[in-house]
Amino acid sequence: MVGSPRAVRLTAVLLGLGAAAYTVWVLEFVLPTGLDPLRTYVSELAARSEPYGGLFRGVDLAAGVLVCAGALYGLRRLSSGRWATVGWAGLLLFGVGTAVDSRLPLSCTPTADPDCAAREAEGLVPSTHAAHAVSSSLAVTGALIAMVALTVAARRYGGWAPLARTGPWLTALELAATAWTLASAAAFEAGHGTWLLGLGQRLQVGLVALWLGVLALSLVRGGAGRGWAGARAASAREAAAGEAAAGR
Repeated sequence: MVGSPRAVRLTAVLLGLGAAAYTVWVLEFVLPTGLDPLRTYVSELAARSEPYGGLFRGVDLAAGVLVCAGALYGLRRLSSGRWATVGWAGLLLFGVGTAVDSRLPLSCTPTADPDCAAREAEGLVPSTHAAHAVSSSLAVTGALIAMVALTVAARRYGGWAPLARTGPWLTALELAATAWTLASAAAFEAGHGTWLLGLGQRLQVGLVALWLGVLALSLVRGGAGRGWAGARAASAREAAAGEAAAGR
């Protein structure tokens, strides 16, 4: 389906607001959180033991809800072509994972508090720690799916010029930041330090927010224009190819 200009603008606004909310962690540079941004998980800012945890949890929930709304609108009104559909679905998964994440906060800060880390290793922390790890993984997976698929859609269908130009670079950097974060987390769990875990994860979430902003800008500049004519044509070609393959 090809969306109206109003649908495009609404989706862009929702995603732009979601991107802004997803960068709430930068407030740690002006708030006395006591956590080292180079070595701690971003989610530790929202831990129940932290003085500003409620603030970070609330804005994270808002970010997830806004992205979910934008992704749903994109799926219903702006999906044209398989890559776009997969991308919007991935973005919906990211939004759901982010919202759920905010409702499953850590009880303490394992990278900053040795006692918390010891309790976590012994399984003496609330089950929300394990559940949080699952929801975070789903959010990251959804973000990566969305970044890859919608960037491919932008380059294949045309019309999303900012995303077509910068999407491949942002996606490559996001994959590298994700690998860094995973390696650092594994090193921490194995007792080998944090490997600048906090820096890697902040780069990871910052790139997702930046990509969301670029997507919103792309929608405003070309979401309802010639790019969607290209999407329709590509969708028709994909359907024709599928029918031809089925007839063999």
